[in-house]
Amino acid sequence: MTITVVGSVAFDAVKTPFGERARMLGGAATYFALAASFFDRVQVVGRVGADFGEEELQVLAMRGTDVDDVERVADGKSFFWAGEYGWDLNSRETLDTQLGVFADFQPHLSPASRACDVLFLANIQPELQLGVLEQCGETKFVAMDSMNFWIDSARDALVEVIRRVDGVILNDAELRQLTARPSLIAAAREVLAMGPSVVVAKQGEYGAALLTEDQFFALPAYPLETVVDPTGAGDTFAGAFAGCIARHIDRPVTEPVLRQAMAYGTAMASFCVEEFGTERVERLGAGEVDARVEELQRITQFEHVPVPLEAS
Repeated sequence: MTITVVGSVAFDAVKTPFGERARMLGGAATYFALAASFFDRVQVVGRVGADFGEEELQVLAMRGTDVDDVERVADGKSFFWAGEYGWDLNSRETLDTQLGVFADFQPHLSPASRACDVLFLANIQPELQLGVLEQCGETKFVAMDSMNFWIDSARDALVEVIRRVDGVILNDAELRQLTARPSLIAAAREVLAMGPSVVVAKQGEYGAALLTEDQFFALPAYPLETVVDPTGAGDTFAGAFAGCIARHIDRPVTEPVLRQAMAYGTAMASFCVEEFGTERVERLGAGEVDARVEELQRITQFEHVPVPLEAS
């Protein structure tokens, strides 16, 4: 089974109350691939400039990820983003965005990338996402991400993407913005009515919730005493979520599979935020991930013993 991700491969500059990095590997496709590669073979489709060296490419290609569809533009610069987080790590200020070669990115998938079992459309222009969908006709499960900018500026195209995918992974604010519904549950229900079978609401330090037509499931974030940098956590979550589904794609995507995918996504994202950028996930071991999933299972279980309640 294979997973294809289409999105940004970039450099970031990040400052948090716990330190800063002037230049580090980033991009949605990068974080996604590093997480998904624990589960299956990943094909990355993206575009970088001459400043993206062999060292960065080797990090992206670790654990067998295929980077043949990462286009390298000899006379260009890679996408660059700079941001700063305050003590509330759920919000950030964008200080600089330089699109570089990503400004005219037109995804062209090789036969290997088109033949994927699971496709993830990372946060790119909805019209580009639609173009990718046209190239991948036999995919068994398609999930997508987006952001507030596309909700405002390309809503019709975004809704068409949502109509054609199986899973939508957005944060809670984006779901509310998209639907103009104050209730997260009502917002997710409205998105389900657009066509997908699965909606995941990312909620930062509060965890994530999953809704389908007949189920609701939620997990808290893994409890951490130290959070250094939340950059890429959402894409890391998506990578593990999609990777877990790919591992089970030879049979229907059932409720237990989706719940397990949520657990692996939550665990993987918790490692991401422990250090800057991709630093922690780069040296992460499979045993560490499994142990954290088992701990999540332990802390979210309880025994229900009915307690006699007094009538009012």
